[in-house]
This record gives sequence, C-alpha cells and structure tokens, in this order.
Amino acid sequence: MSEVKLAATTRSEFGKGAARRLRRSGQIPAVLYGHGLDPVHVALPGHETMLAVKHANALFAIELDGKTTLAITKDVQREPVKNVIEHIDLLIVRKGEKVEVEVPVQVVGESYPGTIHVVETQTLALEAEATHLPAAVVVDIEGLEAGAIVHAGSITLPEGSTLVTDAEAIIVTITQPQVSAEDLGEATEGEAAEA
Repeated sequence: MSEVKLAATTRSEFGKGAARRLRRSGQIPAVLYGHGLDPVHVALPGHETMLAVKHANALFAIELDGKTTLAITKDVQREPVKNVIEHIDLLIVRKGEKVEVEVPVQVVGESYPGTIHVVETQTLALEAEATHLPAAVVVDIEGLEAGAIVHAGSITLPEGSTLVTDAEAIIVTITQPQVSAEDLGEATEGEAAEA
C-alpha cells in the first residue's frame, strides 16, 4: 500500500476533556514516537485517519510543521460500544528500516470436497521493510485433504519479509465436519415423516 498523507497539528492540551473536544471537532488524538525522540502529541484528521487504519500496516506520511515523518500504526484504542477511534500510537520509521508487524492471514482456494478449513492463527508476525509492509499473507488450501495442516514455516511469505512467528505454529487445519447422533436422529425422523 502506498503512503497515506495526513496533515497533523501539534496538541498542547491533554487529558480526557481535551481529547473529547478534539474528537468532537472531527480529529483524533495521536502520539508519534520512536528512534529515541521525545513523543510528539498530535491531532490527526478524523475521517482520513479512520479510512487509513482499516488497511493493515498502512504507512503514514505525517506532515507536521513543514516536515514529513513516516510512521506506522502501533496501537489503536477504540471505544468498545460505538467502535470509534479514541487514540492512535504511531511508530516513526525510516526507509530501509526493518520493523516487526502483525499481518492478517488470508485463505484462498477450496479444500478437498467434503472437508472444511479452520484458521487456527489469524495473524503472522513478520519482519519487513517499513516502507513495504505486506497487507496480508496468502495461504493457498486448494485441494488439501482432511488431516492436512499448514504450518507457518511452509507458507510463501511476501517478498522481503521474514517469519518471526514460530515456524511450527499451526495456521490452518483441514478437517471433515463431524455429524452428531442428534443430527442423524433428526434426519431419520424427517425422512420417516416424508415417507
């Protein structure tokens, strides 16, 4: 994903009341930190920021006081009921620098007929260049039969990425759906009623 440009303003007020006022005005409080620099408290444009954080590992170009700083999302705090973004922690990164990120697992393909797949691990920890972070790790299950297990170490990783998650971690399992005695009993009664 390309850089998402966001114009930030420096925050001078802190605390819950100041954060509420900021959110009411359509902005999101955030903190920029990293590389041994003092944390910088900023306000980001609400709508653009909300759209950008929907993409996993979005790279932000934060424009502040005439300078552009590259950053990635480290943490997003959301209000649990309305799911509104309350605060964002952004980690400053540089081109060429490697960072560790959590990347969502995306399953493609169909397993053998009559089987189902279970995603055991939703994300993989990878180390990748900060300016080329993958949006997802694709796991192809085409034709896999019952009993097949896909381990983290057997997945083809996006170019330039290295696996941080344990290579033996189970990512996807292929199994046959289990039919209970109750399900069989209901089917038999249904067939009897039809007869």
